[in-house]
Amino acid sequence: MKNIYVAATGQHVGKTTSTLGLVAALQARGYSTGYCKPVGQQNLTIDGKTADKDAVLFAKVIGFDIVPEWHSPVVLAQGATKKFLENPDDFNFRHRILEAAAYLEASRDIMVYEGTGHPGVGSVVNLSNAEVAKMLNAGIVMVVEGGIGRTIDRLHMSMALFREKNLPVLGVLVNKVIPEKREEVEYFLNKKLTEMNMPLLGVLPYDRSLSYPIMETINQAIDGKVVANGHRLSNRVEDIIAGSLVDVDEFSMFRNILLVVSQKRLNEAIEKINAVAKLKKLQRTPLSGVIVTGDGRHENWFKMDTVQHPYCIEHEIPVITTILDTYGSVVKISRIEVKINTRTPWKIKRAIALIKEHVNFDLLLDRMKQFNG
Repeated sequence: MKNIYVAATGQHVGKTTSTLGLVAALQARGYSTGYCKPVGQQNLTIDGKTADKDAVLFAKVIGFDIVPEWHSPVVLAQGATKKFLENPDDFNFRHRILEAAAYLEASRDIMVYEGTGHPGVGSVVNLSNAEVAKMLNAGIVMVVEGGIGRTIDRLHMSMALFREKNLPVLGVLVNKVIPEKREEVEYFLNKKLTEMNMPLLGVLPYDRSLSYPIMETINQAIDGKVVANGHRLSNRVEDIIAGSLVDVDEFSMFRNILLVVSQKRLNEAIEKINAVAKLKKLQRTPLSGVIVTGDGRHENWFKMDTVQHPYCIEHEIPVITTILDTYGSVVKISRIEVKINTRTPWKIKRAIALIKEHVNFDLLLDRMKQFNG
């Protein structure tokens, strides 16, 4: 077996980061390793053609020229499912996937296919994760979030579609495990998974840096308007503080801070931050960005000169305004589901390192040989 299908028990579990790490590590071991996202949902336009956003990410990170027909053969963009249900004979989804697989597999030692959402996603067009994996003759690597009881329960339920198709399970990756509980989780999951004939390939510790958003993501979450230094929206945010609470003792770490503040407290808050930075003898500003909040009702509540502080201009700190008040802004930001992308290079590097360090690749390759035999 030369094909790996990376599935997950649900969204935001770590499927894309796990897939990225697997591809990079297999390449580092000398295997010619290809990548494909057979069925995508969130798309981008590349040279006039539509491709899944994850395929675009992999092309840039792994280093290949993306051809949507090969690397992202089916994209279920908005409205696609309704059109399919209306006239299913008008669509050749299966042919597109098989054609892409034939082309890519011909020149690769190993192909890694990335699934979409939870195992049932795509069923409406007869392309659930299990159906696609069966079509591709691929072994399953299942990614699940860390824990013990809840993890096993979700895993058992999520594997139902794959069991129905009698698909081989290469192993399980357990992601986002609290570091202090890693040994305990690994011990008990190993016992249960052995019983289920699902080898434990790795237990990955939760790494807070992978959950850090960038200013661009925050701007989207609060439906903001960039009023200064839009070229710095790739700044990462590691801590958030409300303007009314700025105090030297309030900071757990004085770096990459997002200041969320009302217009009337903006000057006062920035002066305090500047004073603390000088006290700590920092060489650079601790601010990643500033959100200047409104009152939750009025859209055009600010004048440009009142939200562009000289400190932000001097240090090229991105400033964003929002109609939301301070509380509403912080709530929206706290609910962000952070995704890895080309503007977060530190996440890409860290995700690859975590997979390389914590996944048993010898076991994975042995399982692939076993199902070949």
